[in-house]
Amino acid sequence: MSLGNFNDPLNFSSISEKTMTIQYLKSAEGGEEAASEDQRTTASVQKMLEDIRERGEPAVREYAEKFDGWTSDFTLSDAKRKQLIDSVPRSVKDDIDFAHRQIRRFAEAQRDSLTPFEIETEPGVRLGQRILPVNCAGCYIPGGRFAHAASALMSVATAKAAGVPHVVACSPPRGDSINPAVAYALDVAGADVILEMGGVHAMATMAFGLFDGREADILVGPGNAYVAEAKRLLFGQVGIDVFAGPTESAIIADDQADPMTIAVDLVSQAEHGTNSPVWLFTTSKAVGEKVIELVPKVADDMPNADVVHAAWRDHGEVIVGDSREEIVEISDRYACEHLQVLCEDLDWWKESLSNYGSLFLGEGSTVTHGDKCSGTNHILPTKRAGRYSGGLNVHKFMKVLTTQQLSEEANRTFSAVGSRISRVEGMEGHARACDWRLTKYFPDEDWQFPVHRQQRY
Repeated sequence: MSLGNFNDPLNFSSISEKTMTIQYLKSAEGGEEAASEDQRTTASVQKMLEDIRERGEPAVREYAEKFDGWTSDFTLSDAKRKQLIDSVPRSVKDDIDFAHRQIRRFAEAQRDSLTPFEIETEPGVRLGQRILPVNCAGCYIPGGRFAHAASALMSVATAKAAGVPHVVACSPPRGDSINPAVAYALDVAGADVILEMGGVHAMATMAFGLFDGREADILVGPGNAYVAEAKRLLFGQVGIDVFAGPTESAIIADDQADPMTIAVDLVSQAEHGTNSPVWLFTTSKAVGEKVIELVPKVADDMPNADVVHAAWRDHGEVIVGDSREEIVEISDRYACEHLQVLCEDLDWWKESLSNYGSLFLGEGSTVTHGDKCSGTNHILPTKRAGRYSGGLNVHKFMKVLTTQQLSEEANRTFSAVGSRISRVEGMEGHARACDWRLTKYFPDEDWQFPVHRQQRY
């Protein structure tokens, strides 16, 4: 990701009278994906969604056979679910259970932080909020190169903690079934329906309520560029969690940080894909130079070294700033999905940083913890969306509904003000709804402003 000329102070909030000075020790060589490729993806996804919207389940079956070679039933039967679960080793189940407890515990704490209330703001005026879950959530669990058991927990367990009564989960099959560990994670998390299906047609299936009969109110979960584009195009008809792109990870480091730890953690995140950026923002040129030396060596030790090397070559950046204040400005500009801080005075960094998906403080906190088992959610904003949005959380599945109840006497003030403001705005019908109450509740009142006396029929 290239952000242009960092020496231009217009790129940043003012932090002092001096112009910001930074140095790129390593720049990304690949740049952004071509706009033409994005346009082709959009056109392809849009065509598929329109086809499925028009033809429904037959279209989904055709796409499933075309892309996955799948001709079996989509809904995972109880018998097949049990068969898959029984094939998962006990040790794997124990780890999934542990992660589920952490994710559920954190989601329940988030849920409890949002409470209903009712207050009397003025005599006769009671305002309040109700907290209700959506009726149906659609959760997408990617397949591809990895078996994303943790993603199954992140989406479904969070939805269930919110109280969503019906959760549909889709995951692409590998051969003749979805991954057994994913099936177990979905079962533990509480998925009501599991569909062995992936891709654009899975997103459309959940949005349109195919094969299950219940339209999803919200679609959540990570996926490839086509899945992400389908979710974006369906937004409006359904809610979504975040606009997601390739995984991003950044590390902030000072001169006390261990370059080897930084290199290991950057490589660990680069394995997501050749288009996954990994960045280092540091106040130490020596640390930055050492990391540049170490990353290729650590990458060579990986079984998927080619993926890591490509991500580092095309999207990796190392930026040096003069002060920690400058590093905060740089980091907040990038608004990275995963942000690690390997510095002294962690409390200062926690209070100073504003834009990120999830924050990992100190060397003991690696992104893998958040991705798999610490309890916070790993479905997070990318492409600088951290400037205005957090990641998936229990509140995404909940609606804050407001209520109000005004007595007749309260209308003496509130309908009068409502009437006058409506006419200032030129909205005569709105004014007359208030006028009706003024003349009905206070028929003998001599109002000192225009009040329409509506004829009763």
